[in-house]
Parts: sequence; structure tokens; C-alpha cells
Amino acid sequence: MLNTLIKIVKRPKKRLGLGHGSGRSKTSGRGTKGQKARRTIALSFEGGALPLIKRMPFLRGKNRNNPFTKNPVIINLDNLSSFSKGAVVDVASLVKQKVVKEREVKKNGVKLLGDGELTIALTVKIPVSNQAKGKIEKAGGTVESL
Repeated sequence: MLNTLIKIVKRPKKRLGLGHGSGRSKTSGRGTKGQKARRTIALSFEGGALPLIKRMPFLRGKNRNNPFTKNPVIINLDNLSSFSKGAVVDVASLVKQKVVKEREVKKNGVKLLGDGELTIALTVKIPVSNQAKGKIEKAGGTVESL
């Protein structure tokens, strides 16, 4: 039965230059003449024009390293409500509690900001803002500087 035959998804590789009967003889599907018919050319080649990388200006002066600055992952005091009293808040514990993603923290770091309220005493071992530090100490916790 034709409907029970297996489907063949993989196509065979094109075999070029195997005589006139193959349908891929002589120029082997490259067309006729010209640079592309004769050899491979680099992706960056622009037909002899000045390449894009050479047309761009040099990066000088202010804001030249903006693409390379790292913005830390921001968490607020509200996110620490899942921790128990007296717990240590560091990068490993934040990843374990699924407050932040490990890949993002390894790439950019993390910072604790003071939005929200904190009612439990915690030991914090990550960078914090001054407002967050005040609220943590007011709740009976401590902030250990790095």
C-alpha cells in the first residue's frame, strides 16, 4: 500500500559535474563566467568597494564603551519575602529560590534596591543601595560589604 510507505525526508547530496546526462554538467550549476563561477569569495567582500568596517569611524571619546557596560539584575526588598528568618541572602540562595536566573547573574551581576518593605531579619551578602541597607538594618538584619 502506498500510504504505508515511510517518508524519506533527507534528500541526497547533489553530485555535480557528472556528464551531460546528469543535468548538472559543464558549469555545475554555477551559471556562466564571472567571479562567483570561478572561486569562492568572502562574505565580507563588497565587489571591490571600500569594506564597511573601514568606512566606519574610529570609536573615540565619550560613550565609546556603552555597548560593553553591564547593567546588574535588579531585585527589590519585596522579592526577599520567600526567605526564612535569619537566612543568608547571596547569589547562590537567590538562584536556589528562583528569584533570579543563574545565567543572567553570572553575566551582569545583581543589585538589591529598597523598593518595598522587609519584616524579617536577613544577612545580605550582595551589593545593596543605601535605602535598602537602611531598611534591612531597621528590620534587624545585617549587610556584609563585599
